[in-house]
Amino acid sequence: MSVMEDPTAEQTPARVRLRFRPEGGEVRVPAGTTVFDGASWNGIAIDSTCGGHGTCKKCRVQILDGTVPVGRLDSRAFTPDELRDGWRLACRAIANEDLEVDVPPMQTRPKAALVGVGRHVILRPAVIKRYLELTEPTMEDQASDLERVLAPIDDFELKVDLGVLRTLGGTLRAADWKVTAVIVDDRLIDVEPGDTTDRRFAIAFDLGTTTVVATLLDLATAQPLAVRSMLNKQQPYGADVISRVSATMMDPTALGRLTGLAHETLNELAQEVCEAAEVAPGEVYEMTLAGNQTMTQLALGIDPEPLSIAPFIVAARTMPPVTAADFGVQIHPRAPAEVFPALGAYVGGDIVAGILATGLTRDKRIRLFIDVGTNSEIALGSAERVVATAAPAGPAFEAASIRCGMRAADGAIESITIADGALKLEVIGDCEPVGMCGSGLVDAVSELVRVGIIDRSGRFIPDADVAEQHPSLARNLVKIGEERVFVLHWRGDDPAQGVFLTQRDVRELQFAKASIATGWTILCGELGIDPSDISQVLLAGSFGSYLTASSAVRIGLVPKLATTRIVAAGNVAGEGAKMVALSHRERSAADAILEEVEYVELSGRADFNDAFIDLLAFPG
Repeated sequence: MSVMEDPTAEQTPARVRLRFRPEGGEVRVPAGTTVFDGASWNGIAIDSTCGGHGTCKKCRVQILDGTVPVGRLDSRAFTPDELRDGWRLACRAIANEDLEVDVPPMQTRPKAALVGVGRHVILRPAVIKRYLELTEPTMEDQASDLERVLAPIDDFELKVDLGVLRTLGGTLRAADWKVTAVIVDDRLIDVEPGDTTDRRFAIAFDLGTTTVVATLLDLATAQPLAVRSMLNKQQPYGADVISRVSATMMDPTALGRLTGLAHETLNELAQEVCEAAEVAPGEVYEMTLAGNQTMTQLALGIDPEPLSIAPFIVAARTMPPVTAADFGVQIHPRAPAEVFPALGAYVGGDIVAGILATGLTRDKRIRLFIDVGTNSEIALGSAERVVATAAPAGPAFEAASIRCGMRAADGAIESITIADGALKLEVIGDCEPVGMCGSGLVDAVSELVRVGIIDRSGRFIPDADVAEQHPSLARNLVKIGEERVFVLHWRGDDPAQGVFLTQRDVRELQFAKASIATGWTILCGELGIDPSDISQVLLAGSFGSYLTASSAVRIGLVPKLATTRIVAAGNVAGEGAKMVALSHRERSAADAILEEVEYVELSGRADFNDAFIDLLAFPG
C-alpha cells in the first residue's frame, strides 16, 4: 500500500512484487533484483548452468504482466516473435516494477545447480541410493543378511547403524530380496523394500536468532520443493544472543527450555515443508544447518556461558557427528545433521555458510560481506586474504527497540521516500500502516537526513527551520510529551495514535550503524586498504536483502560507493546450507574456510572506541 500526501509525486518503488506461474507464488524483492535471484531466494527453481552470466540461455521465462526491456543477450536467445511475447533470460531480467512471470518446468535432471550468489555447484549429494536384487540364502550359501547387502556395494567401506540390523531381516524377506540401500557419506542408514532410488530428500536450515528458515531439497534434481520460515520460538528469552545466554546463567533450567524451543521451531518447519511438498518425513535422509554459534550450541544443549565471557571461547569450532534427532527434527530416524563450523564465538556457522555461498575466498576482487542483524557479522577480502569480525549492532535493525517498530509483517512500513514535499510510504500487505520494520526505519532516517530535517549529529532540526525549509512537512514534527517525534502516518489528530519516529529511535539506529561501520573500517585497516578499494558490498540476511542501497550509503552503514556496487545477497546462510546438502565437495570447501579466514576480535581493541565515536555522525 502506498500512502501519500501528494499522489502526483511519482517515485520508483523500493520493492516490487513478483508473481510466479504456474505455482502461483508471490514474493516481494528490492527493485533492481533480477527475476532469477527473486525466484532463487524464495525456493522457485529456474534452470541455469552458467552462473547467471546469460551464456547458457537456459533460464528462459515469460513475462506475462509488466515490462522488462529487451537486453542484448535476450536478442541472441529469442526470436523477434518470442521477444514480443515477453520471453526473457531470468538472470538478465531486472524487476523495476511488479511482474507476473511464467516459469517453464525443468526438462532434465541437472548435473549442477546454481546456488548462492552465482555459485555453480556440481550435484553430488552425500545421500546415495543403490537398488539391489539379491540372491536368497540357501543351505549352501550361508552369508549373513548384512554381508549379502554389502557385497554388491564394493565401492564403499560402509559403517552400519545398529538400527538397520533391527529390521534388515524382515525387510529383505518381505521385499523378495529386492531392496534399496540408503547411504549417507560412509554410513548405511537404511535398507528399504523395492526400488526407491528416485526419492531422496534433505532439509537445509538457516537457524537465526530472530527467524528460522527451512528449505526441502530434491537431491535428484537439486530443486527446492518447499520453503518455510517462522520466528525462533526462543524469542521470549530475549531478542539477541546475549539475552538468551544471560537467561541460562541466571536460571539453571533455562538451557533446557531454550533447547526445547529450538527443537520445536526446527521440527515444525520440517513437518511444514514435508507436508507442502507431499514428502514423507522418513524420506528425508539428511539435514544441514547454518546458525550462529550461540543458536547452534543452545539447540544442541551445550552451555553457552563461555561464549559471553572474555576470552569468548566456543565449545568446538567443528561439531562432532550429530543427527537430526539431536536437533529434535523428526525425519528419518538415523538421518545425520551436517553443521557448519564456526570461526569464533560471534562469527559462527551462518557466516561460514555465507562466505561459501558468496565465494568470498575464491574471488580476485576485494568484497565486503555484511550480515545485518542483531549481531552483525562482517567479512572482507579476496582470494588473497579474508578477515572477519562481529559487531554488536543491537536490535535496532530488527525494529525490536524502536518505539513503533515491528517485524516485517502486514502493516509494517518497509520503505519511505520524500519528494516535492510529499511523504510516500510503502506498506507490507497493502493495508493501513501499524508500525515500521527495520528497512522502513533506515529509509525514514535516511530520507530525513537527505532533506535536512535530521542533521549530521542525528538531531531533529528546530521547528522554525522545518517550517521555513519544509512547510508541507512541518506538521509532522511534533512532541509527544517532552519527546520530539516525526509522524510518518497519522491516525486521527493524536500523533501518539499514529506511526512515528522518535529522537531515541534515531539514536538507536546511529549506534547500530556506527558499530557495523567501525567493524568494516577496522577490517580495512587490517588489510591495509581504503574503503574505495572495495569492488562490491554484499548485504546478507533477511534484513540486508530488503535494505535500500542508497539509504545504507546515506546513513554510513556501508562505504560510500556507487549503489550499483551494493548488492542484496539474499539469505546466504540458507544458500550455503543448500550447497552442502547438494554437493559433498562443498563440505570440504566449508571446512577449508576455517583455515582461509582470519577472525578479528573487536572487544578490547584500543582503536574501536575512537572509530565508533567518529562514525556516529551521519556522513556529510
